[in-house]
Amino acid sequence: MGMNGTPSGERVHIGFFGRRNVGKSSLVNAVTGQDLSVVSDVMGTTTDPVYKAMELLPMGPVMVIDTPGFDDEGSLGELRMQKTRQILHKTDVAVLVVDVQAGITPCDMQLLGLFREKEIPCLVAVNKCDLVKRAGQTIEAPDVISREGWHPIYVSAVRMENIQTLKESIASMSVLEDKPRRLAADLIRPLDMVILVVPIDSSAPKGRLILPQQQTIRDILEAGASSLVVRESELEDVLGSLGRRPDMVITDSQVFEEAAAVVPSDIPLTSFSILMARYKGLLETAVRGVTAIDRLQDGDRVLVAEGCTHHRQCEDIGTVKIPRLLQKFTGKELLIETSSGMGFPEDLSSCALVIHCGGCMLNEREVRWRMKRASQDGVPITNYGIAIAHMKGILARSIEIFPDVKKLLREEK
Repeated sequence: MGMNGTPSGERVHIGFFGRRNVGKSSLVNAVTGQDLSVVSDVMGTTTDPVYKAMELLPMGPVMVIDTPGFDDEGSLGELRMQKTRQILHKTDVAVLVVDVQAGITPCDMQLLGLFREKEIPCLVAVNKCDLVKRAGQTIEAPDVISREGWHPIYVSAVRMENIQTLKESIASMSVLEDKPRRLAADLIRPLDMVILVVPIDSSAPKGRLILPQQQTIRDILEAGASSLVVRESELEDVLGSLGRRPDMVITDSQVFEEAAAVVPSDIPLTSFSILMARYKGLLETAVRGVTAIDRLQDGDRVLVAEGCTHHRQCEDIGTVKIPRLLQKFTGKELLIETSSGMGFPEDLSSCALVIHCGGCMLNEREVRWRMKRASQDGVPITNYGIAIAHMKGILARSIEIFPDVKKLLREEK
């Protein structure tokens, strides 16, 4: 995803599922209007999910996912099925592609059952209808589709028949909450001034700001307020020379302590990570989970999880800084494991705690699934910013602007 595009975490994720050789890739290409997926006559060509960002009106920015065939056999087949299930954790709308000549198979029913279990809105695209028409046969809806209330759309990817109808049907499936989610705009008023504290160190990407910082600046602009971006080393001088008090300070978690030391206590102070946790629906759970750090014992397993994959720097926050801080704060010998990207474990039962990144690259459904996984295994989950603020002794201040959440923290203690 380029800097000018809508971030993948902000896009509605549309997954195309089905058995091998039903024409998923051809249909994805027809819907997106470009040869993004590999199309061939060999069964099971797509071995990894293929992603394509596009605009789909009236839905807006979407991420289209072409998944591997679901009915492969043998060890490779099982691996593909596992990847397909991983895709379901982030799928907002599912399109089941079936072959008109084969009809609905037990494998398709298994997929439809998974969509229902995970409460994913879905529609059925019956592909290769041109073959049936050419043979002079009439197309009949498989009984099970009508009986179960799934409305089939008859298409031909090869002849581009009914593709527009399919796109309109996908776009009409409303999958996002009606209430607009905001990072910071609901916390400020027009003409307010917000200071953003951004360290530029070895782990900062060259020539740009990281995604949560970009998104926060955009959100502040939309609120009609102004933002002033400074490094932590200049923060104190800037505060003294402004001539007015800022209405809020938002800091990178890694320099929270330095910011808290120089920002007057009556000025609201929070972090990008805490705002992102609220934005993704993780804040309350993360505040409840953070006190588990105080109860860690020798030999406990802690998972530090990131939603994106990036080049690791020598002072990487997930693999270096948080583990170091944990060892220092707890004084315990902990077993610290890391995961990144889509590699979030299905089984967390061996963990005493999960510390997750802000989740800016994950859509809300994926973040909620990860929270649910932890909850089902009885494992507390928190996030980077909240864990750092807790271990630095400044969590109460950082969530001062969210009284209900601060009350939760007192209850957990």
